[in-house]
Amino acid sequence: MIAGEVCRSLLTPQVFLDRSAVVYREKVAVIHGAKRWTYGELAARVNRFASALRRAGLQHGDRVAMLCPNVPAMLEAHFAVPLAGGVLVCVNTRLSAHEIEYILEHSGSRFLFVDTEYAQQVEPIRANLPALEHVISVQDTDHPPLRDSIDYEMFLHRGSPDRVPSALQDEMETISINYTSGTTGRPKGVMYSHRGAYLNALGEIIETTLTPEAIFLWTVPMFHCNGWCFPWGVTAVGGTHVCLRKVEPAQVWDLIQREGVTHFNAAPVVLISLLNHPERPRHLEGPLTVTTGGAPPSPTLLEHMNEIGARMIHVYGLTETYGPYTLCTPQAHWRELFADQQAKLLARQGVGYVVADGLRVVDEEMRDVPRDGHAMGEVVMRGNIVMKGYYNDPDATDEAFRGGWFHSGDIAVMHPDGYIELRDRSKDIIISGGENISSIEVEQTLYRHAAVLEVAVVGIPHERWGETPKAFVTLKNGNKVTAQELMTFCREEIAHFKCPTQIEFTVLPKTSTGKIQKYVLREKEWAGHETRIQGA
Repeated sequence: MIAGEVCRSLLTPQVFLDRSAVVYREKVAVIHGAKRWTYGELAARVNRFASALRRAGLQHGDRVAMLCPNVPAMLEAHFAVPLAGGVLVCVNTRLSAHEIEYILEHSGSRFLFVDTEYAQQVEPIRANLPALEHVISVQDTDHPPLRDSIDYEMFLHRGSPDRVPSALQDEMETISINYTSGTTGRPKGVMYSHRGAYLNALGEIIETTLTPEAIFLWTVPMFHCNGWCFPWGVTAVGGTHVCLRKVEPAQVWDLIQREGVTHFNAAPVVLISLLNHPERPRHLEGPLTVTTGGAPPSPTLLEHMNEIGARMIHVYGLTETYGPYTLCTPQAHWRELFADQQAKLLARQGVGYVVADGLRVVDEEMRDVPRDGHAMGEVVMRGNIVMKGYYNDPDATDEAFRGGWFHSGDIAVMHPDGYIELRDRSKDIIISGGENISSIEVEQTLYRHAAVLEVAVVGIPHERWGETPKAFVTLKNGNKVTAQELMTFCREEIAHFKCPTQIEFTVLPKTSTGKIQKYVLREKEWAGHETRIQGA
């Protein structure tokens, strides 16, 4: 045996809390309303949680489901469940009872921790889940707990605050299973490894400049890609977690000011709501780093966030890549450009994280497309922060990793400087009369109009051209503009064949993480059309 191997330890984010509980023992780790926990107290609660799970019969590899918003119990589970030897399954709180039932059944979860606000989604499905042996109610509101459930705080007191020895045997063991949105069929369970979670957490620290002084506001759901691995990353540096049950603009701005928030993450639609809230400050009093992803932000949005003093970081990734995989790293010479030019460059998806191993844009033959900013191909990735595979779904796993790379399904170009820029999801590219139209380009054009709050563009049937763009638009409060005026605005900005042929004013459908559900809009428009007719 090589001497160095004797001293080598397994890569797991469990060690982050161990260290911070020593280095920052008396420092505030968690803020939740009027409640405060130090790192020493957080570690004790996590140990109680983990030992209580073991005493309740948790076996190595058992799945433990969490149906909670961003409350302290959700943060504690990210350390306690893997420490006990379990696999964490975070369930989207906005799913229907039927969808929750599918995830609990598919994952085979033996334990379920449920915030009492969501008890009504669980009660009718309990009898259909024979593998679900333990239900624990997290009482954070006045909602009544589930019948025949254990109170979370009482459950913790069944455990010991003493250090629980780790059950980890291999760093490639599964630490969590995150289910996709399932917009094109049954949701798939994306498996993360201890090693991948450890490395991606370090990547978030580096790329978003987390420090011990960081005060992190929980605006991205922890059920989404394990909160982009920030439960582990913020803890690793000894930062402070500010929990938030629900994202409401007034409360977000209040917490930023009152708690001195330095970092938060949010999808572009959340940032739009924050910018358009009447209590939004004209200029931030302290430094604030905002990481945005989940959908391509418009240059206009980035420019407006910069104007109020926020430092914007634009990232891109998928559930299958532990959340963020690329970021648009700003270059020094960009500072010499006008603000709108900088924003346009920052709206690109950029380059791989420092912990990302591979990023390419390829054609159907897996050949790299030219770096000309025009040739389109699919974004593919591989490496330590790409999923292990889909839980109990070898066929879907094989399909996703064909050719030895993970296929994102996202269409992009590669610029001469090595930065990628998304053009669309493969299913969202609009093919009109043989011309490819990027819905993102049309959306970003409409976002430049002063009256537009939100916009989504999809292809709709057209007798001659096969399909043409249609824009669904939400206007800012108090603003008025006609569809014809917006169409004229587009024709002045982009090629005429790219411009919407129809515009509908509406409220856009969204997922629980703030993504606009284009498939809902598309299905409505294509109802009755069996296939898309490709025009001449």
